[in-house]
Amino acid sequence: MSNIQENKGKKCSLILSDGTVFQGTSFGYEKAVAGEVVFNTAMTGYPESLTDPSYAGQLMVLTYPLVGNYGVPSNHNAESGLPVFMESEKIHAEALIVSDYSEVYSHWNAKESLSDWLKREQIPGITGIDTRELTKVLREYGVMMGKIVFQGEEHQTIEAKYEGVNYVDKVSCKSVIRYNEGKEKKKVLLLDCGVKANIIRCLLKRDVEVIRVPWNYDFNELCFDGLFISNGPGDPDTCEAAVNNIRKAMKNEKLPIFGICMGNQLLSKAGGASIYKLKYGHRSHNQPVRMVGTNRCFITSQNHGYAVDNNTLGTDWEPLFINMNDGSNEGIRHKKNPWFSAQFHPEAASGPTDTEFLFDEFVKML
Repeated sequence: MSNIQENKGKKCSLILSDGTVFQGTSFGYEKAVAGEVVFNTAMTGYPESLTDPSYAGQLMVLTYPLVGNYGVPSNHNAESGLPVFMESEKIHAEALIVSDYSEVYSHWNAKESLSDWLKREQIPGITGIDTRELTKVLREYGVMMGKIVFQGEEHQTIEAKYEGVNYVDKVSCKSVIRYNEGKEKKKVLLLDCGVKANIIRCLLKRDVEVIRVPWNYDFNELCFDGLFISNGPGDPDTCEAAVNNIRKAMKNEKLPIFGICMGNQLLSKAGGASIYKLKYGHRSHNQPVRMVGTNRCFITSQNHGYAVDNNTLGTDWEPLFINMNDGSNEGIRHKKNPWFSAQFHPEAASGPTDTEFLFDEFVKML
């Protein structure tokens, strides 16, 4: 299937908080927005990334030069109620910034163009930006706030705050949702901090019942065999209610616990560790990590701007994975109890699935 976008968009600007301006052309919905400007070096996977709740509040820069050439699949749901091809029910990123938007798309699974999807969901998109130069700015100075304004509206007063905002509360489910119910099935309590659909798919593939609860839900009165702490957007220090409930669960030293991304940070905080903000985060499909104590290395998919401070881990905890680029924490484990986590995304979607075996390790513990 192919499609040609005939209507050229308005001229627009990306204005960074340090005053740097990049000029481009709109190919999405035309409205002024502001947020934290972050870059992703993945070559593919824009439908999955845009629908990842962890991008809430952010203007997403894609460093791969050509974007949109394979269109967008439909966002229909499976019998489970989960989207088949996307990671949530809608786009969560505030905007998309690319170098060269492909007006022609072709893919067996495409149902519409990226431009049409962005317009339908009222998300701005800019093309014609030198994303290499933009990424160099962000790498040198660190992630910063930015805004997108349209020609004639450059002095529009629109600002956004990222640090300290509880984005988890904005994207978490609002009530308890159950998947794959069964009396004889092992039950996994999923603490939803902005969970990606493929995390739930990976659990369901292993034939467990999943009980999905809001991020601040006191789940300790429920009956379950293991606790799973999901990914999510923003600053983990805004999620004390979740940390307190995780600490309550940890009173049962035999309860298996597995966390991914934000889940790694919240489990670490529950164990007494501190979190810090990375200069420009890890957002890509090619982050190398090493399992501590071994020579086993994995290529991982990642999307996070905060990290666990290894120096603050208690004596009962140890790093499980280390990032081979910058030495930052990529997971922790308890030395005696069945508690572990990964800062990267074993479920990928999109990205490499080298570490999906971690779901098997968790389910074996139940």
